[in-house]
Amino acid sequence: MAALSDQLLVVAILCYLLAMICHAVEYAFGTRSVIGRAAARPERARVLVGAGVGAAGGTGPADEPGPVADTALPDTALSGSDASVPAGGSGPYRAVLAGRTAVALTGLAALVHLAVLVTRGIAAERMPWGNMYEYLLSVTFVGVVGWLVLLYRRPTLRHLGLFVALAMVLLLAVAGLLLYVPIVPLVPALDSYWFVVHVATIAVSSGILLLGAVPAVMYLIRHGHDQGKRSFPYSLGARVPAADTLERLTFRLHAFAFPIFTFAVMAGAVWAEAAWGRYWGWDPKEIWAFISWVVYAGYLHARATPSVKRPVATWIAVLGFLTMQMNLYGVNIFFEGLHSYGGLD
Repeated sequence: MAALSDQLLVVAILCYLLAMICHAVEYAFGTRSVIGRAAARPERARVLVGAGVGAAGGTGPADEPGPVADTALPDTALSGSDASVPAGGSGPYRAVLAGRTAVALTGLAALVHLAVLVTRGIAAERMPWGNMYEYLLSVTFVGVVGWLVLLYRRPTLRHLGLFVALAMVLLLAVAGLLLYVPIVPLVPALDSYWFVVHVATIAVSSGILLLGAVPAVMYLIRHGHDQGKRSFPYSLGARVPAADTLERLTFRLHAFAFPIFTFAVMAGAVWAEAAWGRYWGWDPKEIWAFISWVVYAGYLHARATPSVKRPVATWIAVLGFLTMQMNLYGVNIFFEGLHSYGGLD
């Protein structure tokens, strides 16, 4: 079962990679893109001004075109609704097919991802949350399931799938290449029913916060694009949903995950009292969990404060995500403490 789990992880990564490529095709050639707009409205993509008249206004050969005006479709075209694709544009139709294929591949990858966790758990004869490798597999699975549920409810967000799939590929590759450890029994301190309660809730909340980081970053990019910035990465903002949509989505995901995260921290404190005889010991992971909680609480407070601008509040959410990564990677790799269960030497 352990070998099967390892093989299924490779399959899951490949499925996420293919989904990312298909999303990239839709992102580049759909009607939101310059290429897609030209293919969707070929009769309007290039307007010849002053037939037979040169660009400077003088008379020129009749077969020389005049200035070209770009009559691009509005950004709302193909924002996830296939019905908005104009007739006659084979490019956008192919882009829509690529987008649908990407969603199907993401769903397939999620099923294989679940099989990775199930087979790992069967081989270990416990819940697959005993080290960094297994924990990261669980967090990413929660994130992709949350994305599929979100996409089912809001199909217009499909263009964000490119960045979700990219995150899955990178995180699972890191898990498989750098964090992988063989299956070992749980250390005695983890052998408790609180293991399921605490780790399950922290994995669910972390997965949703991981998903919430995607619209947060894309909102900052889209906001910068709307402010007139055209350099990379702001150039990506032209093809994602509107800034207000991304900002509201960021808030809702964080508002949903924060109470779960709070309960997970509290459950961890109760578990610490049962295992070590104290609720709080300023262990490195406890410290960084507290830092993350404060930062996310600060984001929600800033988001509810009218005087705080939305980009400023969103930057706080991004900072919270970075603290979570420090808690996951930095603490387990660079610090020693009672929570050093990463499995890495």
